[in-house]
Amino acid sequence: MGERVSVGSVGLLAGGSVAVRARVRARRRLVRVVGLVLVWVFVLVNVGVMFWLWVRGGLESGNLTNGSVGDIALSVSRITGLLGAFLALLEVVMLARLGWLERLVGFDRLTVWHRWNGHACLYLILAHTFLSIWGYQLTDFVPVSYWGETAKLVWGGVLPGMITATVGTGLLVLVVVSSVAFARRRLPYELWYAVHLSAYAGIALGWFHQIPTGNDLVHIVWAERYWKSLYVLTLVLVGWRVFVPLWNAFRHRLRVSEVVVEGPGVVSLRIVGPRIDRLGGASGQFFSWRFLRRGFWWAPLPFSLSEAPDGRSLRITAKALGDHSALMERLTPGTRVVAEGPFGVFTEAARRHEKVLLIAGGIGITPVRALLEEMEGDLIAVYRAAFREDLVFTDELDRLAGERGFTLHYVIGDHATPEGAELLSPAHLQELVPDLSEREVYLCGPTAMIERVERDLHRAGVPRRHLHVERFAL
Repeated sequence: MGERVSVGSVGLLAGGSVAVRARVRARRRLVRVVGLVLVWVFVLVNVGVMFWLWVRGGLESGNLTNGSVGDIALSVSRITGLLGAFLALLEVVMLARLGWLERLVGFDRLTVWHRWNGHACLYLILAHTFLSIWGYQLTDFVPVSYWGETAKLVWGGVLPGMITATVGTGLLVLVVVSSVAFARRRLPYELWYAVHLSAYAGIALGWFHQIPTGNDLVHIVWAERYWKSLYVLTLVLVGWRVFVPLWNAFRHRLRVSEVVVEGPGVVSLRIVGPRIDRLGGASGQFFSWRFLRRGFWWAPLPFSLSEAPDGRSLRITAKALGDHSALMERLTPGTRVVAEGPFGVFTEAARRHEKVLLIAGGIGITPVRALLEEMEGDLIAVYRAAFREDLVFTDELDRLAGERGFTLHYVIGDHATPEGAELLSPAHLQELVPDLSEREVYLCGPTAMIERVERDLHRAGVPRRHLHVERFAL
């Protein structure tokens, strides 16, 4: 069943240390629960306001009382427009990658929210577009086809802001299509990122259509002010996202101090700068890095810390997966760096139990290696690779296992072979970790590996609430 190598042993802890860590985790969980409740209250209250504005506007315009098919279509188009526009603003906030929000929700869950919210936003806006045109067609005094009504509304100047709204909707469609898994796998990260940025333009263009034409807003002074305040708040959050990395770049003057080739296509960079400890960051987290060199500066590259922060430098490790990451070894000491972050909750702070299993696949070892340098307690680490030459940090991992007393398993084998296909199966996991169901699990690696191992962990009896996942994918 492939090659397996195990080193190290599990160390014991004093009861006092266990109790202190348990209290710290309980406080962190309380803060997170309160924060999540406040976030959901904000969202649900605003959704309630949207429905209230819809009812009031519908009563004033007669769409809710006239009862004709055209009026019903226009009425439904209004609520889909309001909700679609609000979800678009939420999408911008999630795109802004706010550190406090990621710490509350978790990067993996926030990614899922971002994807589903983006789809819901687009479908609501498309429904608003279709129903509006259909409703105006049915209520138009002059009979006209659906496409004739479309041309009349967009180009005829009947409603202001229709051209910009049409362009904005097209941009949102492009962003969602580029994020579908089939297209996402075939787009270079840099091109996908550039397309994703157009979501900001698409949402901004919708503004010129909303205020002048929204019956739910234009006739109610406080409603118009409320809507504008949502845009202002969103703009402030986006502006803060832009300002902080620039301020950190000025304050810390980050630069590359060392470039080390760890293996085929794998490069480590050490980043230094004055007061770099104030940048924050914990083992298991990642930053978005911009290297101020021709061909690199415009695309932020997300790389995890591969070493626990020591207050003097930060080390990141990248594998050649995209156009930019494949050129990382060409960076030279002295290259200036802009860092945005830290991001992610794949950290000690998410831990709830003393017994922990950490599973890494491929380059997913980077945050796991940093966690192993920092975590205390009953730890077992499993490092999965297709071939022995794919392993990195083996000397460091062996040293840490000896010094810190955790168990380390190297699991090597090609998953495409019959023997390799059984590696990390439920039976194999329970063979490696007999008390698997009692452990909290940190899992990091390529998406395909994550999906399979996550499924096998559940089959082996690991509850979902005990699983922390970090996906490494372009």
